[in-house]
Amino acid sequence: MIRNFIVNHSMRLAMYNEFSKLKLLSIADTRFASMIVMLRRFKVFKQQLQALVISDQWSCYREDDTNKAKFVKDKLLDDTWWGDVDYILTFTEPMYSMLRFCDTDQHCLHLVYEMWDSMIRDVKKIIYAHEMKSEGQESSFWNVVRIILEERWSKSSTPLHCLAHSLNPR
Repeated sequence: MIRNFIVNHSMRLAMYNEFSKLKLLSIADTRFASMIVMLRRFKVFKQQLQALVISDQWSCYREDDTNKAKFVKDKLLDDTWWGDVDYILTFTEPMYSMLRFCDTDQHCLHLVYEMWDSMIRDVKKIIYAHEMKSEGQESSFWNVVRIILEERWSKSSTPLHCLAHSLNPR
């Protein structure tokens, strides 16, 4: 919503372009991890985005979408929101890295099982550390993430993956 608000309003986009030479990417929803890519890009532009919304230009420009402009400004200046962005990027990093590794032209089918196990372990460790819980404690967020990951694994894991893994000389 933040990206769309800036990009879809030509005056806001012109203001943004004064504060940053890099462009806000347009990520296709059909690409994997498009929201993660967008949040990573926001982290790169954090200072420019914050400078934009506290500038006199932002405050002086009036339009029909004043509520949206206020929402965008409040979010970009909210340390809690940026903390949430950091957390999302941290616990999704193992998943994102695995997807990026597998999205290449090199042969990696035989590595998927090993990567999957380490990715699950890393995500769980990050979530538990953030929630300050020990291994034996229950985490409702981890349970939701685990179910989603297991359903995805069940959907895409095939006997071919298993065979490729078992035939791997390593």
